[in-house]
Amino acid sequence: MTTDPAPRTAPRTAIINARVFDGDRPLEATTVVFDDTGILTVGANAPADAQVVDAAGATLLPGLIDAHVHTNAESLALALRFGVTTELEMQGTHTADNRAHITDNDAVADVRSSGFGITPPGGHPSELFPEGFRPGPPPGANRGSRPSGPAPLMPFSTTPEQAVAFIPQLVERGSDYIKFMVDDGSVEGHPGLPVLDQATLNAGVAEAGRYGKLTVAHALTVEATRMAIEAGIDGLAHLFMDGPHTDEIITLIRDSGAFVVPCVVLNASMMGITGDQLADDPRVADRLGEDWMKTLRSSFNHYPQGRITDVLASVRALSDAGVDILAGTDVSMPLPFLGGLAHGASVHHELQYLVRAGLTPAQALRAATSTTARRFGLTDRGRIAVGLRADLLLVDGDPTTTISDTLNTRAVWRRGTRLTAA
Repeated sequence: MTTDPAPRTAPRTAIINARVFDGDRPLEATTVVFDDTGILTVGANAPADAQVVDAAGATLLPGLIDAHVHTNAESLALALRFGVTTELEMQGTHTADNRAHITDNDAVADVRSSGFGITPPGGHPSELFPEGFRPGPPPGANRGSRPSGPAPLMPFSTTPEQAVAFIPQLVERGSDYIKFMVDDGSVEGHPGLPVLDQATLNAGVAEAGRYGKLTVAHALTVEATRMAIEAGIDGLAHLFMDGPHTDEIITLIRDSGAFVVPCVVLNASMMGITGDQLADDPRVADRLGEDWMKTLRSSFNHYPQGRITDVLASVRALSDAGVDILAGTDVSMPLPFLGGLAHGASVHHELQYLVRAGLTPAQALRAATSTTARRFGLTDRGRIAVGLRADLLLVDGDPTTTISDTLNTRAVWRRGTRLTAA
């Protein structure tokens, strides 16, 4: 007679007859058993007492991860409906000291956060909002997402000393990683925007490293990318869009070991390309309200002179060079001037763009699962393996051959709890 290694608080679930993509590759195993403590077995027989889900004709994936968002509780719930079980906030309030209400809520996606990025006073992202617009609390603090507590830390910096001084404060407030804004406003139609200089960027990145914190940079131009790489940044939260790549910039990124979150959907929106095609897909329209549909059908349209073909070619060149590509969207609020994007749905759009750029469907899926988990140190998710969180997405079809099948949602589990229909 055997006993379970730990008591369970919920029945076991056994998914049978599934194709299984474990976050790295397809498996021969067709059965995965889990409960709310995590994944129990992969490839073993279903226990007699398990709740059985027959997944014939479907593929089981790790829950997807969006590596660049600005979010709140409502948006986290929307993301989960699209099988996005974790969002990585790149400017917002869901730091470790302020997400217990999210961590324990299996009706929303989990979240990690940088807190607010280091930027000069008046620097990016202040230029994004129209004159006279009053956004109120930042994304993540509005509509009941943030419990009462201290105001977010705004690390405005113009000198190396200021940037260095803010790092321990961000760490103390629970920033999971540290973000730096390197943006002179040229792509957003606001040239001359205050921007971090190289010395300040270098000092801030080095100090974050001394605290053991991952660093990411907002950089939309080749020059900003060079600055971030020179500073020793761990990852780029955007891909430059101000021109085609060169062998030199690809080699510079590759040799640095930095990862890239291209956010192709954001670059497309900046160029005036809307999300109409995605919005027309009934698998998307059925899950979005009127405000998000209106936003998805709009665009930022700040850089219409850009060429999406250049962006796609740069993604392909980076991938071919061995640079880790992560799937992210830069989605934020349902406002038309922040358009072309919607929580959850745009991750699937990004995967389609990555394949269009030349990545295989399996490479694109890794970008939204195991690669992102590995680069952000999320060792408990991103793959289907014994002992990991049961964050799972079951879709009809086979996205390892047809990437758009990721939208054929049959079921979503967060920590082993199945999401009920919204």
